[in-house]
Amino acid sequence: MSESNPMLVLFVGATGSVGRLAVDEAVRMGYRVRALMRSGTKARFDDRVEVTQGDLTRMDTLAGAVDGIDAVVFTMGAHDGPTMVERVDYGAVNNVLTLLAGRRVRIVLMTAIGVTYMDSAYNRMSQAHDWKRRSERLVRASGNDYTIVRPGWFDYNDPDQRRLTFLQGDRRRHAGSRDGVVSRRQIAQTLIAALGCDEAKGKTFELVAEHGPAPCDLTPMFAALEADSPGSVDGVHDEDNFPAECQPRRVREDLRRIAAISRRGARSGGSR
Repeated sequence: MSESNPMLVLFVGATGSVGRLAVDEAVRMGYRVRALMRSGTKARFDDRVEVTQGDLTRMDTLAGAVDGIDAVVFTMGAHDGPTMVERVDYGAVNNVLTLLAGRRVRIVLMTAIGVTYMDSAYNRMSQAHDWKRRSERLVRASGNDYTIVRPGWFDYNDPDQRRLTFLQGDRRRHAGSRDGVVSRRQIAQTLIAALGCDEAKGKTFELVAEHGPAPCDLTPMFAALEADSPGSVDGVHDEDNFPAECQPRRVREDLRRIAAISRRGARSGGSR
């Protein structure tokens, strides 16, 4: 996209605490922005934001939202039990990728630090890591250029804790903010920086903040990351502890379908 014709970016999760900031950052950076909102939701955006109504858990309401987009940023998240986590954290990604039908777009997906830690009391209760990790796998199988960002705990950072650090392999597995902390605003800034950065493509990383000043340019940090292995559904250096063959049948079918859609899109050129 050129400056005279910037990317049209759909934000799924636009009304959330990170999503609202990401929308603002995208507008500031000159993107054309479309924010998905449920009918009746009250949220105020910049006048330059196009608001579209739909329910991210219902594919039949999303056709207009994905029409003509060049990119999509996912920041949604559910906190009310396994059923809603599946429908929101995983279902929104599945629905959008299905509706794109192989048309190539740029994807930035926010999940969470510790997402590959399956054997925790939190995950056994909520299944949040299970479904977020499955959503990551759909994105990697989709054939799209993507960046997957796994932020630490939101806004637990000290005022002088602004030096961003990118990690890989998801090795921080403490039961609390010792996993890593980062501000919501810096999460949003990182998501949008990744959106327009070739060096961020095909990469998965954990995002935390250390004591020190905020970096001025994230491009060298993106460039220093290792890319995910071609053909793998997991992030580079992720622990192999979530066998694909042990997933629910519907998940295995979704992954096969998204991969098949990707192959068809590649043969047809993935045009808009």
